[in-house]
Amino acid sequence: MTYIIHGATGAQGSPVLAAMLAAEKPAVAAVRTQDALPDGVASVAVDLADAGSLAEAYAGADGVFVHLPMGPPEQSLQYVEAIATAVAKARPTRVVISTSGQIVDQPGSPLQAPDDSPIATLIRRVSDTGVSTAVVATRLYLENLLLPVVSGPAKLDGVLRYPLPAAFATSWISHRDVADVVVRLLTDHSTAGVVAVGALPGLTGPDLAAAFTGQLGREMAYEAITPETFGELISPLFGPEASAPVVGLYQALNTQEGNSITSDNSAQKLLGIQPRTVAAWLADVSL
Repeated sequence: MTYIIHGATGAQGSPVLAAMLAAEKPAVAAVRTQDALPDGVASVAVDLADAGSLAEAYAGADGVFVHLPMGPPEQSLQYVEAIATAVAKARPTRVVISTSGQIVDQPGSPLQAPDDSPIATLIRRVSDTGVSTAVVATRLYLENLLLPVVSGPAKLDGVLRYPLPAAFATSWISHRDVADVVVRLLTDHSTAGVVAVGALPGLTGPDLAAAFTGQLGREMAYEAITPETFGELISPLFGPEASAPVVGLYQALNTQEGNSITSDNSAQKLLGIQPRTVAAWLADVSL
């Protein structure tokens, strides 16, 4: 019995691997290079574009956790083809897919990922194999607030600046909370389909600032900045090419009134799992 965890050295996979190991589940890190893993962690070398290497890793697995890395659509679709082909061949007992913040559970919304997008194609192709599949649908990650261009001014100036209107409510979620849901879905197959994770009701900019006030011990204000300004701030960190789709995301979000999950398919209702409060999350991270 094994559980294959993709991206186990990254922001999404690492908390899942840690949570699985904490639950004493036989988790195996699926990575391109095994050098970055701590000693004693079981691992398998895979190429996300090579269906053969993926099928070997998935063979006999009780569960697979996978998400698409950031990259151009052509590359992502290559990954989709390899993953779906491997699942169809190896037939692991369960597959859990993270949307990485892309929206797949709001049909009719301008924010909904198109049917031919890599994430929608991955979900459809894997589901069509007949293998039990669950999808973890996220919105925005709280870890975004730890970027130095966000947390730095918060600590120095007492102002939390982010490219969303103050009244814009979002179902913010931490990677650790996502990992808790993934572990449940990997090990308990009673729930399939899309499970949305995040705060209910959604949190606004002032809600976030209030949590930062409690953590930093000083009064915090929230200030909305434009997506373009945010892009200028993050470009030195990630480069212009990687920053462009981020700017595009926030431009799209700024045309909407909010970005919250619904209760009907939430982890709160389907699994009885409540996410940590922002204050609890802040107490566990380093600002």
